[in-house]
Amino acid sequence: MTQLKSQITLAEYLALPEGDITYELVDGELKPKMAPKRFHSRLTLALSILLTPWAQGRGEVGIEWAVTLKRRGRDWVPVPDLLYVSYSRLNSDAIEDQPCPIPPDLAIEIISPDQSFGEMSAKATDYLEAGVLRVWVLDAKAKTVTVFYPDARPQTKTGEDSLADDLLQGLEITPQQIFQQAGIP
Repeated sequence: MTQLKSQITLAEYLALPEGDITYELVDGELKPKMAPKRFHSRLTLALSILLTPWAQGRGEVGIEWAVTLKRRGRDWVPVPDLLYVSYSRLNSDAIEDQPCPIPPDLAIEIISPDQSFGEMSAKATDYLEAGVLRVWVLDAKAKTVTVFYPDARPQTKTGEDSLADDLLQGLEITPQQIFQQAGIP
């Protein structure tokens, strides 16, 4: 088992070996990311199935792809459940095996049983302040998708509400489609 320091730099974080635990870098500390439960896992897969065909030729969809950002002036490496980064922001020739080097167009977080909507809202705000253009927070219990914008109030979508967005042109999905694809009752 790797011995972890209480404070760690971005370079030290990036040099960590891959292991069984996924860590986020927050305020110089490693924060373990909780292992997904069934609904979380199914939602991640459903979103990947729905987003990947749409993203073909436009950008890249990543599952638990770490992102190097700044949070309150400090290095921050969150690991969103999914992200989408367009080729207009990320060169399509970029093939390095590293965290996403730029803020993605979309970060998606799924609320785990031990997390609150308030915690995820705060994280969404941090994403936006770091340059992420949209954040979706999914709540499996309420079957909602809350969309966070940098220049407007969040909007909570349910059922057949459209998640269409000028930023994600051509993407036509609804919360109902996501939760049905995931097989969540």
